[in-house]
Amino acid sequence: MSSSLIVVIVIAVLVAVVAAIAGYYLVRHSRGSIKLTLPGGAYDPGGTIEGSFIMTTKKPLESKRLLVAVIGREVTEEREGNTTRTRSREIYRIERVIEDARTYPAGETKEYSFQIKAPDINDSGSMGGILGEAVELGLELLSGRDERLEWRVEARLDASGVDLSDSTRIYLNAGG
Repeated sequence: MSSSLIVVIVIAVLVAVVAAIAGYYLVRHSRGSIKLTLPGGAYDPGGTIEGSFIMTTKKPLESKRLLVAVIGREVTEEREGNTTRTRSREIYRIERVIEDARTYPAGETKEYSFQIKAPDINDSGSMGGILGEAVELGLELLSGRDERLEWRVEARLDASGVDLSDSTRIYLNAGG
């Protein structure tokens, strides 16, 4: 295979990937949006997270449920020379259903308020070992890997086709 043919194939693949990503966001935007608002960014472990979100529909949407979730992810960065590889895995999720399945009409804008419990990182029993995970993270730092816990609050309309969602990063205060 000639080098010019390889360049053409690589460019075609890159254009296809960019077009697919752009298409996804256009479809998602054409359906509506969710805008999440939290009054604070740091919360006490086991405390209450209060917030609201505004959902706007541009087209009629069939939903399975409308929910708010607190999600914890373990993010690992491994460095070898000049290369960094990042992986993440979900280690915590708690959801609160705001509305069950229903049809949302086109052009509807509605604000929803919610309260959801922040993870209690000081009580390993209540979270199935999250404190143990945090200790393990500290030990992993000694092995040359950088690991951290990241927390988010997410509002999501679980709909047929492409979901509507918004999320915001939060921080948990040490010691609660």
